[in-house]
Amino acid sequence: MQPDHVAFRDAISRRIVRRGLVYDPCLDIGGIAMDYVMIIGFVAAGLVIATLSMRTMVPLRIVGIASNLAFAAYGLLFGSLPTVVLHGILLPLNIYRLHEMRKLIKDVKTASRGDLSVDWLKPFMTRRPVAAGETLFRKGDEANDMLFLVSGRLHLDEIDVDLQPGAVAGELGFLAPGRTRTQTLVCVESGSVLQISYDKLEALYYQNPTFGFYFLRLATSRLFENIAQLERTLSERDHEILRLRESAVS
Repeated sequence: MQPDHVAFRDAISRRIVRRGLVYDPCLDIGGIAMDYVMIIGFVAAGLVIATLSMRTMVPLRIVGIASNLAFAAYGLLFGSLPTVVLHGILLPLNIYRLHEMRKLIKDVKTASRGDLSVDWLKPFMTRRPVAAGETLFRKGDEANDMLFLVSGRLHLDEIDVDLQPGAVAGELGFLAPGRTRTQTLVCVESGSVLQISYDKLEALYYQNPTFGFYFLRLATSRLFENIAQLERTLSERDHEILRLRESAVS
């Protein structure tokens, strides 16, 4: 009696023949007779090895998808149900992760050209409550995370700026020498924030360097916004001081 996988493969060949196609189960390569199924298996194994050499996530997922397809074909022809099931499960997972990463990069590009929204980061962030009077961090503290204000109100002491829902804080510490806080952030109205660690930001960068490039553009844009706000604040104070002096003289 033939093994199950041999009977399954023979059934595949008979179907091919019935459809009028030519099927030769063997191919001579360098004097070595190799079964087509074996060749597909070697190709699938080669693709797995290739994924280990990938440094970024998008090409890794693409090669992983190709590997899943090759292994699924190998499992079908060889008659290995566990192989088919395993890669039948991994295939949609790889496709979903590829879609997720490509969407992330697309959203980052859009944000860097538009209103500097960081909605693209929300799926990677965790929520936590903040209470009025709470100091989230002080200038000079070690920086290890970035915040997105969902509700409530925060205040940056050094530049005297209130942050409303939708604002981002702590992103500059990611780029600062020594990773220290550049501002003191205090909660003046209870609410909640979304939080992401710098380690996770680094992981996103290593998965796809394009993310790092556009994140740098976003952070730089926000730095210029802070500088402009500080200049406006100083200008308003100078005008106020000048007005008080003129009032005192008159």
